[in-house]
Amino acid sequence: ENRPIPEPGHNEVLLRMHSVGICGSDVHYWQHGRIGDFVVKDPMVLGHEASGTVVKVGSGVTHLKPGDRVAIEPGVPREEDEFCKNGRYNLSPTIFFCATPPDDGNLCRYYKHSASYCYKLPDNVTFEEGALIEPLSVGIHACKRAGVSLGSKVFVSGSGPIGLVNVIVAKMMGAAAVIVTDLSAPRLQKAKEVGADFTIQVKNETPQEVASKVENVLGCMPEITVECTGVQACIQAGIYATRSGGTIVLVGLGPDMVTVPIVNAAVREVDIRGIFRYCNTWPVAIALLASKRINIKPLVTHRFPLEKALEAFETTKRGEGVKVMLKCDPTDQSP
Repeated sequence: ENRPIPEPGHNEVLLRMHSVGICGSDVHYWQHGRIGDFVVKDPMVLGHEASGTVVKVGSGVTHLKPGDRVAIEPGVPREEDEFCKNGRYNLSPTIFFCATPPDDGNLCRYYKHSASYCYKLPDNVTFEEGALIEPLSVGIHACKRAGVSLGSKVFVSGSGPIGLVNVIVAKMMGAAAVIVTDLSAPRLQKAKEVGADFTIQVKNETPQEVASKVENVLGCMPEITVECTGVQACIQAGIYATRSGGTIVLVGLGPDMVTVPIVNAAVREVDIRGIFRYCNTWPVAIALLASKRINIKPLVTHRFPLEKALEAFETTKRGEGVKVMLKCDPTDQSP
C-alpha cells in the first residue's frame, strides 16, 4: 500500500489491477521461501494470474489506451535470444516472470508491465476469466505438447486447478474420453462438472493398480497422460497407464529426483515430455473465451478483497475449493 505508483517505460503500460488468482506456487513461496533453485532473498510481491485496466501507456505503445481491460501474460523475455527467435520464449533463461524471485508479481493496486504481454479483453470476457487465462494456458500448452487431437483417450492425473484446465482443454481439442484420478471426491466431482467422462478416487493402490483401474474404467489404455501432481507414485502410475507408443506430459512439479519405471517406458516407446509454463497461448485462450467455446468460470470458488489477502492465502493453503481470486480494485462492485 505504501509503494509509489510506478511510471510506465517506453513500451510499458501502467495498470490498475482488478483480479488476481492465487496459485500453489504463490503459497509455496509464502510458506517455504523457495521453489527449487528460485530462492526468495528479499521481500517479493506475489501474484501472476492477473487482469486489470490500463491507466497510462508509455510513449511507444500504440495498441492499448487508458481504459482498456487486459489480461497479463506474466513471462516477458528480457532479450531476443535463440529461444525467442524460434517461438519458445518461455525457455529463455533470462525471462522475467511475475512472482518468481527476484521479480515482483502483480498482487497490488497498481502494476506496470510490458505492453506486448498485455492482451485486450473483449467486452464479453470478464476480468476473472482474464485472470484465469494464466492457468488455462498451462492446459493449452500441455495438451499441445501431448498431441491431443480428435478421438484421443486422455488420462489426467490430479484434479486441482491445473488438472481441471487440462480436462477442459483436452475436451475442447477433440478428446473422445477423459478420465481423471485424485484423492479428493469433491475435486473429482468438479472434474465431472467441467467435462471429465470418468473419475477414479485413488486411495492406497499401487501405481500398477491405479494404471489397471484406469484401463478397466476407460475400456482401453489412454494414448495420452497428463500428470498434474508431481507425486512420484502418480508419475509411475501415469507411465504404466499410457498405451505403448503414447505420450505422458509431466506438468506437476515435485522433488528434484524421482524414481520412475524408465525401462517400461523405453521398451514400450512411451514418450515422456515436460512443459515449462506456456508460450503463445493468450490469443488462443481469449478467442476460446470470447466465442464461449469453453467455460472456466466454475473454477473460481472463493473471492476476497485485497485487504483480506492473508485469509485468501490461508484458504488456498487448506486446499478449500478450487481457485481463490483476490479483488484488487476497491471501486469494483461486481459480485
